Amino acid sequence: MNASMMELKVNAIRCDVGLSVAEKIMRLERLRNAAFAIRSTDGAGRHAIEYGWCQDVHLVEIELKKLSA
Repeated sequence: MNASMMELKVNAIRCDVGLSVAEKIMRLERLRNAAFAIRSTDGAGRHAIEYGWCQDVHLVEIELKKLSA
């Protein structure tokens, strides 16, 4: 099974022991905002990447919930 770039980025943030919880949340929110920005600028190919985009945002939101708990 291949990992997506978003999975790798989220995992890198999760495993970085040098970051505080607040820093991890900030970086994850930045990733989520970047995903939303990419989706909003996408025009004709929106439906082609819709599923992948939803998965990326879902991964980030799951990790944010874990850190906020």
